[in-house]
Amino acid sequence: MTEENTKLLKLFICLFSSESFEVLGPTDPIVAVAGDDIILPCYLKPNISAQDMTVDWLNLDIIDERVFRYQNHRIILDDQIPYYRGRSSLFEEELWRGNTSLKLTRVQGTDEGRYKCLIQSKSWYDDFTVQVLVKAVGSKPVVSIEGHREGGMGLLCETEGWHPEPELVWLDSKGVHLSAGPPEIHRSFKGFYRVKQHVIVQETDTNRFTCRVQQRRINEKMETDIHLPSEIFYTTPWRMAFIVLCCLGAIAVIGLSLAIYCMCNKKGN
Repeated sequence: MTEENTKLLKLFICLFSSESFEVLGPTDPIVAVAGDDIILPCYLKPNISAQDMTVDWLNLDIIDERVFRYQNHRIILDDQIPYYRGRSSLFEEELWRGNTSLKLTRVQGTDEGRYKCLIQSKSWYDDFTVQVLVKAVGSKPVVSIEGHREGGMGLLCETEGWHPEPELVWLDSKGVHLSAGPPEIHRSFKGFYRVKQHVIVQETDTNRFTCRVQQRRINEKMETDIHLPSEIFYTTPWRMAFIVLCCLGAIAVIGLSLAIYCMCNKKGN
């Protein structure tokens, strides 16, 4: 049924019904900070009681969309989305005045989406949709050295706990973007993002490199710098192994010499 047909049906019902109402709510998106509790406002106009009505909250971006249902003076949990269980509720003491707002506790990344507040009486219904945006500031980037790679030194940058999905950028000491590999993106069951990205760098005059994580929608940015000593670019794994073996050999020779010296002293005595 088209939106125009729906309006005509409501108008037709209204002509033969004394119980008509509007469902209203905020027109601007609700921005929620992950971990906080939020309220999705929804109310009837006029402020008639919703105690004898069916109140449905639906997440339109999920296939199994039921977030919360109130019907026949009780809460219905049969087809509720599992991860909303225990985190969603109505203000039941406010239903008599037409307040059908939904409370969500411990907001997580998967809570982002379009929510429909649908109210039905025996002879009338109406609904309202509100957008929820979730903001989560993740960890400062962690940079590690992966070792020699073809073309230079391999570095890895990792960050986690973000929402929406952040962007990783590698920069040199002058702020010029470095060509890096594709980001590896993982999303947790709560909807938070973990991102890591590899880059191969060559020796520069400063050998200072920066990994920046940024999320433009929530206007957040963090950076981590790393300085590489020049020697690391010329110390190949084989050369390093040779140096270690030489050191171990020298220690062994010194130890053997001391042992022989001590034995000779004992025989002399």
